[in-house]
This record gives sequence, structure tokens and C-alpha cells, in this order.
Amino acid sequence: MDTAQPTPGAAAPEAPAPVCFRHAGRESYVRCTRCDRNVCPDCRREAAVGYQCVECVKSGHQGTRQARTAFGGRITARPYATIVLIVLNVAAYLVELARPGTAEQLAMLGSGVVVPDDADPYTYVYHLSGVAHGEWYRLITNAFVHLEPTAPPVGVLHILSNMYWLWMLGRVVENRLGVLRFLALYLLSALGAASLEYLLASDSLSMGASGAVFGLAGGYWVLSRRQGYDPLGGNQLMVTFVVWMLLSATFTSWQGHLGGLLTGLAAGAALGYAPRQQRGLVQSINLTAVLGVVAIVIVIAADRITTLT
Repeated sequence: MDTAQPTPGAAAPEAPAPVCFRHAGRESYVRCTRCDRNVCPDCRREAAVGYQCVECVKSGHQGTRQARTAFGGRITARPYATIVLIVLNVAAYLVELARPGTAEQLAMLGSGVVVPDDADPYTYVYHLSGVAHGEWYRLITNAFVHLEPTAPPVGVLHILSNMYWLWMLGRVVENRLGVLRFLALYLLSALGAASLEYLLASDSLSMGASGAVFGLAGGYWVLSRRQGYDPLGGNQLMVTFVVWMLLSATFTSWQGHLGGLLTGLAAGAALGYAPRQQRGLVQSINLTAVLGVVAIVIVIAADRITTLT
């Protein structure tokens, strides 16, 4: 059979235009510098040299190790956990202003009687309140409520000073630990502060983030010693906090400050001195041990109150 021959002098047929490997209907003359496939504007990403397709970019990210802090946490661009904690404290304070008596309902109290300000002394039925009587939430909620603006002796300075130190310490400690480890240190310190109050001052009503802030100071001191980097002056910071704890003992809860400081030191050591091998697992075990000690203090305090009553 004869084959057709092109007419002499006729133009050769043009080759089909290259198209995107993901979108057959899109013409593209740009190639991925890694896989050499043609990519349309929607399927390419700018690289150090030329462009890469989205699949090569994705596979490259999968092979990249996630950046970590010195103590194993994920690096974040901002101190998100610190900001959230401050927002929660401020929000709780606004609720206190809108609904008087909220702080007393959420403050730390081992066992006692809380009487609303507007209660009629002739008709009000008095009853025992506190952790010993089923209000376990007080062990944590106390760290998010503060004195009202007119409450003696410090009023609004109570929340202002606590938020100042939470910001100063929190963003530095969070930068070293990452969000999850930082929250573990903070909340453990808050719980440790409440547990020592429960044991040593069960009939006192106390509130504020200062116990957790003292824990941040203790954690920062340990982490700075471990890392050999101390931008805030850890030794001077510890002296300042201890001196304040002593000077303010007559009108603040020194039990809560001491409990938070000791728990922060322990939690800081649990996080800072874990070996690099299996660090996350070891840190979890260490923090669980710290939580166990705090739980034992709470159980002893509860048993003590039960015995006294």
C-alpha cells in the first residue's frame, strides 16, 4: 500500500503545546526544577531557583525535620499560650465585674462558709463550701480570678501585677518549652500552689495567678541553669520573688506562692533534665511524677480536714 507523501514546500505540522501534568487543558512552558514536568501557575511554587510543582514541595516538606526548641517543644512564631492565658484571666475579671461574687465562688477554699454579699443574715441558709465538700474545681479556677478593683489591700493592682509577670516570664519560658510543655508547667504550678494552700490554710479564701507565676519563675530559673542562657537574670529574679513572698505574707497567701514555686522548680527540672533519647516520653513520665506528688498533698489535706471535722 502506498503511503501519502507531504506536498513539496508545505510547512511541517506543529508539535502540540506542552500542558500542565495535573491539568491537561492548561498550556504551560514552565517546568518543575525537581521533576522536570510542566506546571501551570496554580500547580507551581516559587523556589530558590525557578519553580517546583506542588507535589515536589509537599514531598520536600515531609522530608524536613520539624524545628524544635532546646527542650523538645515545637517552635512557634508567637507566645500563643501566654496570650491565651492572659485573655482568659482578663475575661474572668470582666465576668467578676459584671457579676459580683463570682470570685468567691471560684477562689481557693479548703473548707469554710462563703456568704454572698447580698445575703439576708436572717433567712440565708449557711452551708460549708470548698474543695473538701466537692468543689474540686476551685483547685484550678482560683488561678483565673482576682481581687475586685476596690478590694483591699491592692485592688486592681492584683491582676495588673500578675498579668505583667505572666507576660514577662511566660513568653520567655514558652519560647524555650513550646506550647504544650509550657502549659503543663503553668497548670501544674497553679495546682501545686492550691494544694499547699489546701494543706496549710484550708480555711482561707485566696485567688489569683500569682501561684502559677511563682511556678514560672522557678521553672525559668531551672531551665536557665540547664541551658546556660539567662536573659532575665534568674538569680536576681528568684531573690525578688522570695523577698516579695516574705514581705507580703501578712496580706497574701504565702502558702500558695511557696507551693507554686516548689512545683515550678520540680516541673522545670522534669522538663529540662530529660535525656535527648526518648525525651518526650521521659518528660511525660517526669511530669506525671510531679503531678503524683501534688495529688498526694491534696489527699493528705483532704484526710486532715475530714479528721478535724
